Amino acid sequence: MSDELDLAAWRQKLLDLKEELLALEREKDDASDTVELDQQRMGRLSRMDALQGQQMAQASERRRKEMLTRIEGALRRIENGDYGACFVCGEDIDTARLNIDPTATRCIDCVNA
Repeated sequence: MSDELDLAAWRQKLLDLKEELLALEREKDDASDTVELDQQRMGRLSRMDALQGQQMAQASERRRKEMLTRIEGALRRIENGDYGACFVCGEDIDTARLNIDPTATRCIDCVNA
């Protein structure tokens, strides 16, 4: 499939997505820091809100790191000439699917199997 795809354009799209995620990481606030449980400083509901915010920030960070790993894998597949081929059946991954998720490693048939 790499013959049909504009690999330079896909590489740039992946690099742009990577930079966007890295920028978000640099801009992240202290929401994932440890929540202090000093009752004199904040009430019970405020601590619960802070703990919930902390968990949400940590989950976002995990998703960001997972996506960065997937982007790195897609960039390696571009370099190896394997980008756009399904890992399972070897068939081409539809361009529409790659437009939605440029890190996709399986065609829609293999994902649903």
